[in-house]
Amino acid sequence: MTASATTGTLLALSLLAGSGVTLGAAVPEAASPTGTVRLVSYDSCAEALAGLRAAAAASVGPWGHGGGWRTFGGEGPAPAGPAPGGIAARPADVAGGAAEHSRTNSHEPGADEPDLVKTDGRRIVTVTGGVLRVVDPATRRQTGRLDLVDGQPGRWWPEANLLLHGDRALVLLRPGAPEAGPDQAGPVRRADRPDGPRLLLVDLTGPPTVVGTYRIRGSLLDARQTGATARVVVRSQPRFSFPYDERRDKTARTAANRAVIAKAGLDAWLPGYEWTDGVGTRHAGRVGCDRLSRPATGTGTALLTVLSFDLATGSLGDGDPVSVAADADTVYGTAGSLYLAGQTNPGWPTGRVGLRRPGPERTEIYQFDATGPGHPRYLAAGSVPGTLVNQYALSEWQGHLRVATTRTDGAAGATESAVHVLVRRGDRLAGTGRVDGLGRGERITSVRFLGGTGYVVTFRRTDPLHVLDLTDPTTPRLTGELKITGWSAYLHPVPGERLLGIGQEADELGRAQGLQLSLFDVHDPAHPTVLARHHQPYDTSAAEFDPHAFLFEPTTGLVALPVARGGLRLFTVTDRVIREIGTVTDRQGGAVTRSLLVDGRLWTVSDTGLTVTDPTTAHTLARLPWT
Repeated sequence: MTASATTGTLLALSLLAGSGVTLGAAVPEAASPTGTVRLVSYDSCAEALAGLRAAAAASVGPWGHGGGWRTFGGEGPAPAGPAPGGIAARPADVAGGAAEHSRTNSHEPGADEPDLVKTDGRRIVTVTGGVLRVVDPATRRQTGRLDLVDGQPGRWWPEANLLLHGDRALVLLRPGAPEAGPDQAGPVRRADRPDGPRLLLVDLTGPPTVVGTYRIRGSLLDARQTGATARVVVRSQPRFSFPYDERRDKTARTAANRAVIAKAGLDAWLPGYEWTDGVGTRHAGRVGCDRLSRPATGTGTALLTVLSFDLATGSLGDGDPVSVAADADTVYGTAGSLYLAGQTNPGWPTGRVGLRRPGPERTEIYQFDATGPGHPRYLAAGSVPGTLVNQYALSEWQGHLRVATTRTDGAAGATESAVHVLVRRGDRLAGTGRVDGLGRGERITSVRFLGGTGYVVTFRRTDPLHVLDLTDPTTPRLTGELKITGWSAYLHPVPGERLLGIGQEADELGRAQGLQLSLFDVHDPAHPTVLARHHQPYDTSAAEFDPHAFLFEPTTGLVALPVARGGLRLFTVTDRVIREIGTVTDRQGGAVTRSLLVDGRLWTVSDTGLTVTDPTTAHTLARLPWT
């Protein structure tokens, strides 16, 4: 375990909600919904334990935390999040003999996101059905296979993802199955290992071989990769065993739960981990007290741990962990920054022990410097009123962070949305301006920030596309609006100042009517228009909630979308037209999940194999069934 002597390097900021402003008004700092509450850092393990106990005791009720009563801290699935994904075509890296190829449709250039398929032009690597496979696109042959589980029914991770760097793949696996050891002799079963996500470092120079493993208590939130550095974010909860006695009143139950917390040691909070090197040597550790800080308003009921790995080396090591006693459900990364964001709803006492009314919704944001190797350096934090739809509601541009949120009036249930502009000032993210009043009575369904312009779609019965001018961070303003039926769940830029929306058509009552592609002309920010629409009744696409499933090739206008009713639909999008090319289906009836381009050929991934297609005609050229 690597220790750090830099206690208190993490400083956080919790910003207070304030009054609204009119559209386009600048927000003076004094009137901004921002204010500072500094983070409490720990000088010793004793201080850390006392602080965590106090925070957890203050937030516990007669049924424990979060409505539970018997136990708290069992690690379930990671919160649904953003991992928007898709394979978006970008200029190829034609170095080292690699063919021109597409890349994962990630939010920001320079910050790759994990997905179930990756390619570098020389190889295609997939993780499906508990198996990692390597395919040579030039010969169209499978060249490697690695079982990630023991083959028992139901013992796999259908959501397993990977990152790729050179001849190394980092496989990220959810809990629930035995581990393949570095010696490839079979699953490693250990009763004392941490119960949580597992990471496998796989060498691809020959037959795929595990050269390092890592496991930590918690649930996998998300990951980002910049160069050879992969940063993995894990969310964990403390483990308490609360008693329950129906004969006791609520006051007595709360007191009993606080007594449990008062006796808990640091092991209840600080996640333990273990890792193995290439020769199978097992190492164990726990996040150190000197690597932990918490906001003064923390509840002591969740920890965020950021792990850092150098994929260019032959081992994962201990992950160089840093932790914050806070919660998040969204990860957003750029080439130089890592942001963790999550909703907080502190509520206020009702006068009855352990009961709290809902308080104002707020999103807290933590910013890390991710420019160098090793663990990221904590920079600042802030919060804004409302909640995020996904990671695309965050955007860093020219030193400012733009944040789109929807806020709900808890008493009346009324909703409205806003875009906030923040800038780092010392250890805090301070508001410089905001635009309020977007889509009153509606909620945000998609956001896209492109340079100094923001596009926000809100929906209840119609789909207003709001266009925002954000070039001046002190005076952001709404410049135009377009209303059409239905909504867009994902927005993607198209050459010629166009925007492609993927979502659903809707009737006059707002009821979904099937998959819809909408092509918007946004060259005039004051007058956005819709140029073309394509409607497929009773259909949906995974790209609506997972942009990794979306493929766009800008030079040809190719769009590929997996759909629920019939494989992968291919379209050509020009400056004014959406034209359907055809459909790629899996001959064995498998569900098509992803598509990518290598040397001008379209490869589709399903749970039964790979299919090679001519993207201009949708004609099948080859089929590689899984072996």
